[in-house]
Amino acid sequence: MRILTLACSLAALIAASPLSAQTLNVASAGDQNMVDYVKDYLAPMFEKAHPGVKVVSVGTGPGDSGSQKIYEKLDAQKGANATDFDVVVIHQKAAGQMVKEGLLNKYTGNVDTAKLVSSETAKNSLGADVAGYVIPMFQSQTALAYNADMLKNPPNNFAELAEWVKKNPKQFGYNGIKGGMSGVAFVAGWVYAFGGDADKLIQGPYDAAEKAKWDKAFAALKDFNRNVVITPGNAGTLDMLNRGEIAMGPVWVDMFYSWQADGKLPPNMKLKLAAPGMPGQPMYYAVPEKSAQKKLAEEFIALATSPQVQADGIVKKFNWYPGIDAKNLEGKLDKAAWDKLFTDITPADLSKNAKPFPIAPYFNDILEGYEKKVAN
Repeated sequence: MRILTLACSLAALIAASPLSAQTLNVASAGDQNMVDYVKDYLAPMFEKAHPGVKVVSVGTGPGDSGSQKIYEKLDAQKGANATDFDVVVIHQKAAGQMVKEGLLNKYTGNVDTAKLVSSETAKNSLGADVAGYVIPMFQSQTALAYNADMLKNPPNNFAELAEWVKKNPKQFGYNGIKGGMSGVAFVAGWVYAFGGDADKLIQGPYDAAEKAKWDKAFAALKDFNRNVVITPGNAGTLDMLNRGEIAMGPVWVDMFYSWQADGKLPPNMKLKLAAPGMPGQPMYYAVPEKSAQKKLAEEFIALATSPQVQADGIVKKFNWYPGIDAKNLEGKLDKAAWDKLFTDITPADLSKNAKPFPIAPYFNDILEGYEKKVAN
């Protein structure tokens, strides 16, 4: 009887040991803070709600190259029974390719929080149809930062901005298309405003003849640039705003608030999302087609995109805009946090004027057009 009891005890111990635990492998393309966000914030929360589950967070590096490494892993394992990753966090460019090649699972119909997303980027990723395959982790967004002591009534749209710059030369700065994506986003916003049909540039299909319609917009931008300061990059624009060398310029919203929280920007700096809008870009949660833990993966993403987690994690910890519609966070954030992120740019502003970048071929045409017709 003692031997039987001991054997039963050992069996119970083994069953309860980490060796028998389910493992959910989450791979994140992006900076180390995104890996740590999963490891230190989401994982403990998910493991507490799912006893016996261990979340492992790995990073593949920042930028599109990090997403490319995830793509290469999934592609190499497409003939295997299961891939090494169960949840992936990827950029827009890679998402479209992965969907096209059958590497991602169409999972969002099983996740209730997908209904809280209306952003076009949840369906269209730089021209690729990703509907059903992704839910945004967060939305990064560009906007115009300005010195509220110098501008009591900032421009509401790009046409008003052009007039303001004529009257206030060298008070606006951006980095062109070199050294940071805030300048690239501004140029894309300019083409949206003055180059014709912005929706076509965002949604496609691609028509090479479309770029001929941008000549007037580029000529106006070249004239505009004569009265502006070209900054060294994303941080350079913020530095010049901080020193009072310029009064307005395009910035990433999360960088703006992080600099302000660190005391590197004065409190009189505000944000404006001018019509018809400026681009931002999401990171996506996706599930590999060969994930061995599809149900757990769906439950993990449901937690990560729930209103309270989006409020506490995405907004309060990182100053990102939520991946789900911001209106779903009302009542989930304390007033100070809500006012900080949504007073200058309201959820309604985001819904109306937060734009995706153009589809890839138009995007390339805009950069080429700027080099040939604006920068020369």
